[in-house]
Amino acid sequence: MGDGRAGPALAVLATATALAMGVWFSATAVVPQLTTAWGLTAAGGSLLTVAVQLGFVVGALVSAGTGLADRVPARRLLLAGAVGAALANAGLLLVDGLAGGVLVRLATGALLALVYPSALKEVATWSRRRRGTAMGVMVGALTLGTALPHAVTALGGGSGAATDATGGGAPWQAVVVGTSVLALVGGLLTLLLRRPGPYARPPAAFDRRAALAALRRRPVVLAVLGYVGHMWELYAMWAWTGALVAGLRGVGALEDPARAAAWLTAGCLAVGAAGCVAAGLLGDRVGRPATVVLCGTASAAAALAVAAVRGGPLPVVVALLAAWGFWVVADSAQLSALVTEHADPDLVGGAVAVQMAAGYLTTAVTVWLVPVLVAALSWGAALAVLAAGSLAGVTAVLVLWRDERRRTGAPAVAPG
Repeated sequence: MGDGRAGPALAVLATATALAMGVWFSATAVVPQLTTAWGLTAAGGSLLTVAVQLGFVVGALVSAGTGLADRVPARRLLLAGAVGAALANAGLLLVDGLAGGVLVRLATGALLALVYPSALKEVATWSRRRRGTAMGVMVGALTLGTALPHAVTALGGGSGAATDATGGGAPWQAVVVGTSVLALVGGLLTLLLRRPGPYARPPAAFDRRAALAALRRRPVVLAVLGYVGHMWELYAMWAWTGALVAGLRGVGALEDPARAAAWLTAGCLAVGAAGCVAAGLLGDRVGRPATVVLCGTASAAAALAVAAVRGGPLPVVVALLAAWGFWVVADSAQLSALVTEHADPDLVGGAVAVQMAAGYLTTAVTVWLVPVLVAALSWGAALAVLAAGSLAGVTAVLVLWRDERRRTGAPAVAPG
């Protein structure tokens, strides 16, 4: 991984990220309980998740635009963000309705914007030769974080997503406390990192004009469009798999339906960590465009397969959901790497800011849209819309790949 000490540093950063990012979907995992406790509508429940997405966008742009990300060491920002997000998440215990809930979720998202980007920056200081693999590990850590709230509800007795149907489920307060404690522990773990890695360099500062200038390069635009298509599908899948699993035929017949639904959801999300590592290894060897096309196509196919057999035998549907969870996030790090590799070295900061803002704003749309489509049409329609976004992103990357082949005369292979 470039430096002999990269392994321990990567382990610390990956663990800290996984624990801290668990607060992202802490409210989503218990939306049915909050719906009952706070008298929420379906739109209100979705807004609790959308608020985190929007808060993340605002936090990321403010951090970059004010120069905070340039002036403060990444590991210190990660610590502050994780501790702050833990406290903001715990704020759910102090509010009693949608307005207060949205505010604390916005704050949670904004503070998480100090965690994930900072972790990626810190990892980059420890790895050069196999940076794609290292970034895949970090996105895998983020993926495990999305599964944490469901695991906490399972350990506490059941799934918030299944509560309405079963009457069971861990108290939502316990899920909030548990994920907050884990985020706090994750932040404190970063204290083990005393200095940046051997490949540290001054980060590229955010500049609005530079961000727009970065989009003058066709490959950057195509890579950003690929990322947007990827994000169209990813966070909606993460947010609503719990609700999908809870409604599957056969779940209610299990010995403990609530707990079973929670474990099944956690497993279908957590398997994405393996997908991230696999795609990182593949991207370093055969090239990022080829890897993205494979992952995006497989993810869309899995989503459509779930739509086709959703009413079938439970083991078959869960297996397809797990396959979707594996592929849906696998290419995330590779798409980010494509943006940085094709941007002008002096405009990388602006290109990444545009990529992140466009991607996470897109997630807010689909996180809100999925339950609307389910209520108005069906799960099949919602899954087909998500798959269409993924395929649109794949199309953009195919154009980028074709352009690279024409320019080089051979398939593009990522630098080592």
